[in-house]
Amino acid sequence: MKRAADRPRPAEAATADRRPPAPERDSGDMVGTRIEVEVGPPGHGGFCVARHEGRAVFVRHALPGERVVAEVTEGSAKDSFWRADAVEVLEASEDRVEPPCEYAGPGRCGGCDWQHAAYEAQLRIKGEVVAEQLRRLAKVDREVVVEEVASPFGWRTRVQFAVDPDGKLGFRKHRSHEVVPVEECAIASSGVDEVGALQRNWPRVDMVEVIAATGSTDRALVVTPKRGEQMPFVDADVKASVLRGVSRHTHISGVQRIHGRPYVREVAEGRTWRVSGSGFWQVHPAAPDVLTEAVLDFLNPKEGDVALDLYCGVGLFAAPLAEGVGESGAVMAVELDRQAVRDAAHNLGFVDDQEESSEFPWLDLVEGSVDEVLADENYVPDHADIVVLDPPRAGAGRDVCDRIAALRPRAVVYVACDPASLARDVAYFAEAGYELTDLRAFDLFPMTRHVECVALLRPAQR
Repeated sequence: MKRAADRPRPAEAATADRRPPAPERDSGDMVGTRIEVEVGPPGHGGFCVARHEGRAVFVRHALPGERVVAEVTEGSAKDSFWRADAVEVLEASEDRVEPPCEYAGPGRCGGCDWQHAAYEAQLRIKGEVVAEQLRRLAKVDREVVVEEVASPFGWRTRVQFAVDPDGKLGFRKHRSHEVVPVEECAIASSGVDEVGALQRNWPRVDMVEVIAATGSTDRALVVTPKRGEQMPFVDADVKASVLRGVSRHTHISGVQRIHGRPYVREVAEGRTWRVSGSGFWQVHPAAPDVLTEAVLDFLNPKEGDVALDLYCGVGLFAAPLAEGVGESGAVMAVELDRQAVRDAAHNLGFVDDQEESSEFPWLDLVEGSVDEVLADENYVPDHADIVVLDPPRAGAGRDVCDRIAALRPRAVVYVACDPASLARDVAYFAEAGYELTDLRAFDLFPMTRHVECVALLRPAQR
């Protein structure tokens, strides 16, 4: 295992997609105004686009083709667009259903975006959003079919609960700090329910994360006290509910283990993976296997290949890549988040911080930001045959795309949870001589606006 030179660490790490909600702000003088609009196509962000007197209105809780009364939630008379909620449906789409969760709807929980749409319509909407982003940002025109993976309910294995002033767990309203208390979550897995966090009160606590590992009985609690508060007492009933896992408390300055192991064991690809605390791991139980299969199918690693695994996290793709290229090949895995690197070292056979893996001696694990590592001749190889990158929600950016293209790989596979970032980076790759040749999209976040894409880029045919 290697470590890039110590530098100021960027704010974006392996968990950069878990940002707090936008701060409250003055939304303008039109808030509360009700307007009647005809709803247009879906937009990137869990809304549909409507028009009112020439102004774009981003309407949540609506569906394409509907006529609704929308109440403005953000916007002033001077703004070029408003945000709104559909509070009355005048002409309903045939795709509209009654939301199965009592907390879904205008002014309620902001976690799910499409519970009011039949599931088949959700898949179609997400495909249209990905296609529109590719068309608008990358000038790529292609149909996108989003693949169903499993049941749209009971799938989420990692849930972050906010805490209201009375110590009750819940979720924040859309684009707000206000917490809606809940007694259950329709998309949470049964393993999350086992921990029993919703059945107790959490005074002086800011956030509670519940983790239910897939393939093992490990369960975890990560509790964040409010700023300036001491860690709350973890009593016997909480410890008993997570004896098979780990209970932890987080501080601004770091994480302290209170009870149990400091990690959970996830099972995927026939291997067991250690993931510490709130470290990044896919929240859908099927995601690791589904994504790994898609990545390997697109990359088609061969004996002797030089492979890069960028933003490697805890090593999910690095291990099968190392197996695929064999002893005559080489793999370089790069990750910025220090704890993720430690977990990856364990998962990939690095023992006692040795620089060589006991399982894959031909694999290098480098701690550092991807852009800096790719710019450092001490680390980057003079060429690469295949590359996989799985950046945070913000995407990779022009510099990283250019540096990957400069290595002239025969195949680049980009795993993306944000279609806008993907489309932007596809455009950067196009400028560097690579074209999008294939794409698969998976519904790994049912009922929400999120969709996971796996894109294949190859050298453009001139």
